Amino acid sequence: MSAESATQKSGGPGPGYNRDRHFGRNPLRSCLVSGECRSKAELLRFVVDPQNCLVFDVSERLPGRGLWLKAEQDMIEAAVSKGLFSRAARQSVEVPESLGSLVAAGLKRRCLDHLGLARRAGLVTMGFEKVRAHIKTGQASFLLEASDGSAAGQRRMREIGPDVTVIDDFTGFDLGQALGREHVVHVALSAHKLTDALRRDVIRLRGVNSADRQNNKS
Repeated sequence: MSAESATQKSGGPGPGYNRDRHFGRNPLRSCLVSGECRSKAELLRFVVDPQNCLVFDVSERLPGRGLWLKAEQDMIEAAVSKGLFSRAARQSVEVPESLGSLVAAGLKRRCLDHLGLARRAGLVTMGFEKVRAHIKTGQASFLLEASDGSAAGQRRMREIGPDVTVIDDFTGFDLGQALGREHVVHVALSAHKLTDALRRDVIRLRGVNSADRQNNKS
């Protein structure tokens, strides 16, 4: 039985429970809204600053008691509408307007920062031909395809590496800014803890942007 299943079977802690639980090396936190214990990798951390303002702690390093939410847009909206941040902090907390948008912007910036670090570490391959060759070596951990790139180009990349994960959450301009170019369409990343961190934050970003992504597809 998994650590998460064991926690859920025992009923789990109530909303606001925030103490570390270690199952192996996987620390869990409790979501303020759902009360579910989840891996930190699936959650968003907030803290209250000295001015009693809520701050999204994208790096999970700020001092203070962490207030955690599942990385989903409706969880953020529910926490705000129900006043759960103030309840969990046991004080009046000023919540920024458009909190979901601020969280999404912070996660996007962090993803692109990870990408820039990956480039400097020699983990990034750019350009159609170079990416195609890198895929064929079997060393590509995943691909980044510009969301505004051609559908035909994306389709060809998917055909070359059908088992390679493709992430298309960023524009060519976004990718270019992170990689020191004007515009980048095709990017391959090699396996490394930096690229693992990028993948984790992309998953959280998708959760926060789930409604927008759905609207764009419809």
